Amino acid sequence: MPSIMSRFQDPPVSTRVKLSAMWASLMFCYVYGDYFGLYVPGKVMAMNAGLMAFGQLTPVTHVAVAVMMAIPSLMVAFSLFLPPLFRWLHVVLALAYAAIMLLTMQGGAPAFYIVLGVTEIMLSLAIFWTAFRWPRVTAAGL
Repeated sequence: MPSIMSRFQDPPVSTRVKLSAMWASLMFCYVYGDYFGLYVPGKVMAMNAGLMAFGQLTPVTHVAVAVMMAIPSLMVAFSLFLPPLFRWLHVVLALAYAAIMLLTMQGGAPAFYIVLGVTEIMLSLAIFWTAFRWPRVTAAGL
């Protein structure tokens, strides 16, 4: 019988898995932020009137927002399946999504949105940092 003091094996986590997990976490924050936003008084009425934070919702803005949300969703899988050469995709997108979040937090956002927004920015910066510092294979490792 193992003792209470026995340790669990803790193998290193690959950079790919780290990035995938962070993109998935980021998506959860986006989804919950949008879901909780439905409970803000007047939000559903504004949506029914075709209004969004940055103006009138048109077919073009609808597609743009859909693409904007599809990209991080795809990054969950891309992190695992695309070659490490695509690390720059992580770097650029993480910074872009941190900037988008900063823009959407302007103008008196509710407290829950600020909490999720700060979390999203921290996750985006962690994605940036992890991808930027992706370990390289040394000549000995070839």
